[in-house]
This record gives sequence, C-alpha cells and structure tokens, in this order.
Amino acid sequence: MNVAKAHLSLNVTDIEKSAAWYKVFFGVRAHKRRPGYANFDLESPALKLALTEHPAGKGGPLNHLGILVASTHEVSAVKQRLEQSGLITFSEENVTCCYALQDKIWVRDPDGNAWEVYTLLDDLNDDDPDHHHETGKTVTAHCTPAAGGQSFACCTDTAERCS
Repeated sequence: MNVAKAHLSLNVTDIEKSAAWYKVFFGVRAHKRRPGYANFDLESPALKLALTEHPAGKGGPLNHLGILVASTHEVSAVKQRLEQSGLITFSEENVTCCYALQDKIWVRDPDGNAWEVYTLLDDLNDDDPDHHHETGKTVTAHCTPAAGGQSFACCTDTAERCS
C-alpha cells in the first residue's frame, strides 16, 4: 500500500475551540472549514485530521481512523488483499463525505474501531459550503453513496454505523 497520509477523525464538543487549538498546535490554519467541521491537511507530519462537532459523551472522542492513498486502484488493491485475508470490508464509490468526493473501503479492527482506506476524487475545497462541482451532488459531512448504495455516516456516526 502506497500511503499518502494517515487520517484521524475526532469527535469534538466545540468546533470553534478545537479548530483554534489545533491551529496553534500545528501552526497552520484549517485546510477546510464548514459548520461543525474542520479539516487539517498536514505535510509534516503527513496527516489528515478531521474534527467533527459531536455531542459530549456520545461515542467518545475517536470517530474513525484511516489511510489516504493516491488512487482508486490502490483502494481496490487493499480491499482485495483484506478480503483474501478473511476481513470483511464495506465499499463506497463516488461518495461525498467529509466535504469531499471519495472512493473508499471500511473495515473494523478486533475492538470495533472503524478504519477507512480512501482516495480523494475531488477535495471540493472552496468557500461555498453548498458547493456542487461537476458531480451535481450537495456536499455534506455525511457519506452520500451512488444510487442504490447503502448510506454511511463517515464523519459523524462511524463508530456506530460502520459495520
């Protein structure tokens, strides 16, 4: 697997307070901001950190973990390797999730922690929170699968719904 970056998604109780803290901690402003959401795209350390406002006490601070790879081909190769090893994966293709267009797979570790392996098809990073790009889809924090696909809340309830 040719890893581009590690990904960590945290649930936070106050997005403004947390985004300000991480700005000071990392020394850079958030790469992407939306109501209830902030995303830091760091080169050093190579990390995509997502912060999602979430009610206190519900699900703990960890939302999910992930690995950003360079292409859909790499996502598919990881899926094949994991399934050949007996792990059950859940695929999402061409979904808007965490305010970006992505292809991804999900798998759970033995303790139930959700992991995603994903690639960005379009980061959809602009100042308009209702940005539609060429996909014509409304961009949200929740995953919006292609027609007929299963809904999956990647940024808010993954710990409960990634199974």
